[in-house]
Amino acid sequence: MGGKLPKVIAHADWSTHPNKRWVASAVLNGSAYTVGPPVNLVDAGRFVTTVIRQAAPGAALIGFDFPIGLPEAYARRTGIHSFREFLQQLGSAPWHDFFVVAERPLDISLQRPFYPARPGGTAHRHLLAGLGLDTMEQLLRRCERPYPGRNQASSLFWTLGPKQVGKAAIAGWQDVLLPALRPASGPVSLWPFDGELRELLDQGRCVLAETYPAEACLHLGFSPPGRGWSKRNPADRCAQGEHVLRWASQRSVGLTPPLLESIRTGFGNSAEGEDAFDAVVGVCSMLEVVLGYREDGAPADPAVRDLEGWILGQRA
Repeated sequence: MGGKLPKVIAHADWSTHPNKRWVASAVLNGSAYTVGPPVNLVDAGRFVTTVIRQAAPGAALIGFDFPIGLPEAYARRTGIHSFREFLQQLGSAPWHDFFVVAERPLDISLQRPFYPARPGGTAHRHLLAGLGLDTMEQLLRRCERPYPGRNQASSLFWTLGPKQVGKAAIAGWQDVLLPALRPASGPVSLWPFDGELRELLDQGRCVLAETYPAEACLHLGFSPPGRGWSKRNPADRCAQGEHVLRWASQRSVGLTPPLLESIRTGFGNSAEGEDAFDAVVGVCSMLEVVLGYREDGAPADPAVRDLEGWILGQRA
């Protein structure tokens, strides 16, 4: 990846719970990056502006592991042609209740697609009927579909399950995307909707992109969690951390002493250790793209560029 390198690269491991939001950052010093230890993201609303100030007058790249985009089948049903334009319409008619999670099947509509508010008596068929679709596969974006080596990601609009993807997306869009992208003339761009990554960074923009920790593991040379190891196990995180250390050595990326200590101890025994681990793996995956060892991966398909978005570094 040629052109100017961003001054700051940050990756936020996202959650509906603030204590499980962790950020790892890489800062360019001269011609080399150094990655620091992950920290808890306390103020999500100021996160993007804080990174912009850190990077000034240079560019910045920020990754978030929540969906950024809409499934094509859903977008076609609603008449949405541009995800970027859609974001600007949220909060006004007919999208007042878009983020209000439906409690009953009768509450589900194209304008209120998130379901269910809580477990118990819920089923995928309720969501499909409410949206006028036939299969849950139609609610997966192209980048979320499974391929050899990685399982499928979770559907944007289904809010149950251990990953809480739907509710995490709601929090991410409300707390980060919408404030950061208003006004439209501001310094923030959304990849791949606003253009090629390299061109946006060359313009000195702060670029927001979608990441996926399971995908990021593959970029660093090891299998995703659930394939022989668990990221909830500190010993497993410690073992997989050896891949991160090897990758950093091969790419001449510096790791600060506090980060090295975290990696060697498996990011500790707390419940937040898995989130700190994901934050670090994510920022290293982003560096793999920025340093030119991996393409950003976004296909030229208009459905991807205009509606669905893409996971940074995932091959088409």
